[in-house]
Amino acid sequence: MNKKLQHILLTPLGWALDLLARMPWWLIFVNADALYFVVYKLIGYRKKVVQQNLIECFPEKSKKERHKIEQEFYHQFADYFFETIKLLHVKDEDLKKRMVFHNAQFIDEGIARGQSVMLYAAHIGNWEWLTSVTMWLSDETRARGNVLGEAYHPLENEWFDKFFIRLRSRYTSCYPGNKILRMMMHKQQEGKHMALGFLSDQHPLPGHDGHIVKFLNHPTAIINGTEAVARILDMRVGYFYMRKVKRGHYECTLMPMCEYAKQTKKGELSRQYAQLLEENIKEQPAYWLWTHKRWKRPVKYPDNV
Repeated sequence: MNKKLQHILLTPLGWALDLLARMPWWLIFVNADALYFVVYKLIGYRKKVVQQNLIECFPEKSKKERHKIEQEFYHQFADYFFETIKLLHVKDEDLKKRMVFHNAQFIDEGIARGQSVMLYAAHIGNWEWLTSVTMWLSDETRARGNVLGEAYHPLENEWFDKFFIRLRSRYTSCYPGNKILRMMMHKQQEGKHMALGFLSDQHPLPGHDGHIVKFLNHPTAIINGTEAVARILDMRVGYFYMRKVKRGHYECTLMPMCEYAKQTKKGELSRQYAQLLEENIKEQPAYWLWTHKRWKRPVKYPDNV
């Protein structure tokens, strides 16, 4: 589809999403319930993938228990969609009540001592709301020209790519993952520092190596670019540990992983991330993104795992 045709066909969709974002929360969740019924009950979107993932990751659970997780997941999946669209017009004070951060000073402390901060993130709860952590930072951190951003993989569809950048840029800056290291080194030369979020629970792209760890009963390749950037720039490293409190409400604790990444051994941060992520998933298993075929390219454990 060429760019002009994309614009013609998708611009009305943008108007519709803008209208949705202006709806009150109760109507947002009425729409989410309707989407759940269509996606789960009528279409069965990737239901077999979700079911197989749950069987492999939680063999100790009964069929009834896994079915409950499955249903809760699809409810969350629908909520996530409308909660994310709401970012177009939600008021700052409203979002700050709904997305509560604990230990946000972990970022302030790192930047105050002249160090950039790397934050591992995952597709749990509403990961798009993680960008609002900037509202919880000190005035000093926000005022000194430091970069507060996230790495992302550009979408193939230009219209959707611009739309999601618009959503994600409300509270942070977005940078393509393949350019992030060069940009950060440039900022560091200018005497500026960065708090950077990386969604690292995706399978590495074909042709890219990953660090292989034990994760949810599978040998799993974890994206190692996050760790590589952190070690090169000797960053302070943490993890966004997210919990859903109730519908439309989350809390996230910034869990320290290391003070100086250069002092860690190769692979140590990736293993630590996998452990924290697995703990996070097991605490609230319905809220991870189960629709992906995360183990479609099998890997084997190295001899030392």
